[in-house]
Amino acid sequence: MSQPTHTESAQPAVPPAWQPTGGMPALRITQVRAICTAPDGIRLVVVKVETSEPGLYGLGCATFTQRPLPVVTAIEEYLEPFLLGRDPADIEDIWQTAYVSSYWRSGPVLNNALSGVDMALWDILGKRAGMPVYQLFGGKCRKAAALYAHASGHDAHAVEEQVRRYVEQGYRHVRCQVSVPGYSTYGAQITPATAEPSPQPLGLGSAPWEPTAYCRAVPRLFEHLRGALGDEVELLHDIHERVLPIQAIGLARELEQYHLYFLEDPFAPEDVEYFHLMRQQTAIPIAMGELFVNPSEYIPLIRDRLIDFIRVHISDIGGLSPARKLAAYCELFGVRTAWHGPGDVSPVGHAANLQLDLACHNFGIQEQHDFGERTREVFPGCPELRDGYLWSNDLPGLGIDLDEAQAARYPFPDHPLNGAWPPVRRLDGTVIRP
Repeated sequence: MSQPTHTESAQPAVPPAWQPTGGMPALRITQVRAICTAPDGIRLVVVKVETSEPGLYGLGCATFTQRPLPVVTAIEEYLEPFLLGRDPADIEDIWQTAYVSSYWRSGPVLNNALSGVDMALWDILGKRAGMPVYQLFGGKCRKAAALYAHASGHDAHAVEEQVRRYVEQGYRHVRCQVSVPGYSTYGAQITPATAEPSPQPLGLGSAPWEPTAYCRAVPRLFEHLRGALGDEVELLHDIHERVLPIQAIGLARELEQYHLYFLEDPFAPEDVEYFHLMRQQTAIPIAMGELFVNPSEYIPLIRDRLIDFIRVHISDIGGLSPARKLAAYCELFGVRTAWHGPGDVSPVGHAANLQLDLACHNFGIQEQHDFGERTREVFPGCPELRDGYLWSNDLPGLGIDLDEAQAARYPFPDHPLNGAWPPVRRLDGTVIRP
């Protein structure tokens, strides 16, 4: 057997970047934990990355409400052993190596686990620097992030009332959804039908979904809203992928005259090729991407200028590191950000969204969610909602903390589907995309 050369034998067992420098022990990751809590009844998963410096830790959002327990396993059984002893400042290298460590990569479970770590590392870096994370991204482009609120009602008049209340609170952007009597309608409560629907197969019950009735109701809603409210308030609507692509194109053409700020998720991710046809038919602004889990899925829609806003659940694509790169890519093509921000993004995730909202020049709008008092007790330092904007507290890192004792008071609730989205079915019992 040949003897190793001097060059070969001189190779260190661990890459030099991971070695202590300057004769002082480097900062190290000592523990990675998943913390589960549901103070408002929504399953939230937050990652806590602790370091060798006493009291220095970071928080990140890993919330995948419909499948939280596999995320916890990925964090504690796979990512923690992978990360122990690493320097938390090596954010990019940690993200890249963890991402490929499973060989089969991406997907909402692994991405949410990785996101929790990634956000926590940015939180730690900001705390060490004594700066909010947005300053690490280049500083503020704006004083606060404009929000859109959610209005819904059993008819157009009820929606109008909610919009007016939000306008009085300072909001200039409101998403509007209306019930379709007798049907289960996304974003609005079920209202009784004028006539009882026929018996439902497969245990459907009294709340089926039918796209044709919905496609007729929505234009009537916005005709009423524009006539009653004028053009000062920006109106939005979410189709939520529930109709056939050709129906979505027809609905977009009908809604164009009402000057929506954007129309969200007209197609399912599997049907994105229809965007080419939609762009030929209408100039209505389009927001898309809430269900994407790989940043590469956005590229054709951005590159070909087929959408106007990216809707991204940041933890589903792996955290702040890929999201800021995606936002920079969008800026080159005139596409604006509209990060996903409902109640199943934890307050830590909302704080992370805000860091990008403040630092990205191509920010468009931020989805609003007003957390309840119990959630604010669990997460001190929640960003402040004021006058239709989300405001940073300008504390170092993400600016938010977690009270573990309070979090432990609110375990995940019992649920027959363990948090899963219940099936949505048509009148004949066919299950459809939610």
